[in-house]
Amino acid sequence: MTDAKDKIANFYRKRRRMPSHTEVAKLLGYKSRGATAYAIQKLVDAGVVSKDKTGRLLPGELQYGLKMLGLVEAGFPSAAEEELLDVMNFDEYLTPNKESSYILKVKGDSMIEAGIQEGDMVIVERRQSYKPGQIVIASVDGEFTIKYLRKGQGGYFLEPANSKYKPIYPEQTLNIEAVVTAVVRKY
Repeated sequence: MTDAKDKIANFYRKRRRMPSHTEVAKLLGYKSRGATAYAIQKLVDAGVVSKDKTGRLLPGELQYGLKMLGLVEAGFPSAAEEELLDVMNFDEYLTPNKESSYILKVKGDSMIEAGIQEGDMVIVERRQSYKPGQIVIASVDGEFTIKYLRKGQGGYFLEPANSKYKPIYPEQTLNIEAVVTAVVRKY
């Protein structure tokens, strides 16, 4: 089973998708559907892969995580201790609700005081309701933007996190599409 796991893991890493059942058969050198189905079921039982409701393969434990080794002082320097605290998978950490989450790339500087810069990726989640104070993706009068959701005497409005910009009050419509749950920046 380790050989099968390694072959499927390599396929997943190279192509950034899971193989089909036919591709699993080719990877493992099987000619019969029964042998392929048996091998896949063994991998499912072991937690290596899982299946969605249509039978397509999902990564399971093939989504490797990174070691969380400890804390680093952001204030005054202190003695560093390396201690394995956990193994963390960023997909699971950043998107616990994968079905309702997606990623957007940020354009512009209206949210820099909230720590969101041009070129950052934001992970957003569609929800049933939204609260003032959340950073949201909104459609205001037909245009999409990322801003703080605020509530004033005249109703809801959008507030940038950059003093160069003014709040946005909708002339006709304001629809909240999603809430920002994480910001990802690569250096």
